[in-house]
Amino acid sequence: MGDVAVGARSGHDGEEHSGRPEENAPSADSGLTSGNDTGAAKDGGPADVLSSGGAGGGRDGEPGDSAAPAPKKPRSFWKELPILIGIALVLALLIKTFLVQAFSIPSDSMQNTLQQGDRVLVDKLTPWFGSKPERGEVVVFHDPDDWLAGEPTAQPNAVQTFLSWIGLMPSAQEKDLIKRVIGVGGDTVSCKGSGPLMVNGHALNEPYVYPGNTPCSVDDQGGQFTVKVPKGYIWVMGDHRQNSRDSRYNQSDKHHGMVPVKEVVGRAIVKAWPINRWGTLPVPDTFDQSGINTQSSAASLSVAPQGVAVAAVLPVAVWRRRRGERVGSKFEKR
Repeated sequence: MGDVAVGARSGHDGEEHSGRPEENAPSADSGLTSGNDTGAAKDGGPADVLSSGGAGGGRDGEPGDSAAPAPKKPRSFWKELPILIGIALVLALLIKTFLVQAFSIPSDSMQNTLQQGDRVLVDKLTPWFGSKPERGEVVVFHDPDDWLAGEPTAQPNAVQTFLSWIGLMPSAQEKDLIKRVIGVGGDTVSCKGSGPLMVNGHALNEPYVYPGNTPCSVDDQGGQFTVKVPKGYIWVMGDHRQNSRDSRYNQSDKHHGMVPVKEVVGRAIVKAWPINRWGTLPVPDTFDQSGINTQSSAASLSVAPQGVAVAAVLPVAVWRRRRGERVGSKFEKR
């Protein structure tokens, strides 16, 4: 803002020199120190330039025909301020819509990774280029099927509504949730007993789970499960395992606890507020372990109907039997 104000006043430089070309104006001493001025004037040299009717004035010191234009009056700061505010609001709205949006953490379901009241910045840009949620990422997504039913809804005032509209505050009207991605399309995720949590047959080491919690919850409401994640969906769980209403406890909804990828707003990448809790939200190393990506195809083969396996083996058995009969008949003829 300060740069704009300085730039608007740069026109004063013209007032100091307009109509007075000091460098080219003849001085009283010039005729005394140079004996060639008279000759130069006769030959159409520099003297003719100095005496021409331009911005510097006429031959006899009279003003020329084309006077320098008067400088524009600088615009008042108070007239520029609404324009600057408008530009800032448009930029903020574009950033919120296409790049990054701030969200507030409303509950304790992601402790200790995220605390209630934390502000996170969510990357909304990469999904525009085809990026899909990956295991271990913390994502924000729209409520897929009344997961927040019965939860109180905040009633913001006019200022809060405006600030949330431009992205400077999280919206109270949007029903969004934040969880960690555990499984993606094609994965098999299971919990038995108190854990560990298994993905494609590989146990996860989960240091991000809330201290005192077990990776799996021993209950009959959904804590014990084995699910196959369909393509185009993700399976999500909170880091505070015994205090999170996540995919486990929504298996009776129309998506069977899965979250459609199209409902994902973006990945939470930074804890931005409060300052003393600033930090990034990387993918834990446990999701990079060898073999975790190759188990999906094996899992789909292991649940194939037995009839498919029989159909694959039967032609081989028939061929071997017929081959044995032909060999036996040859020996009999001999």
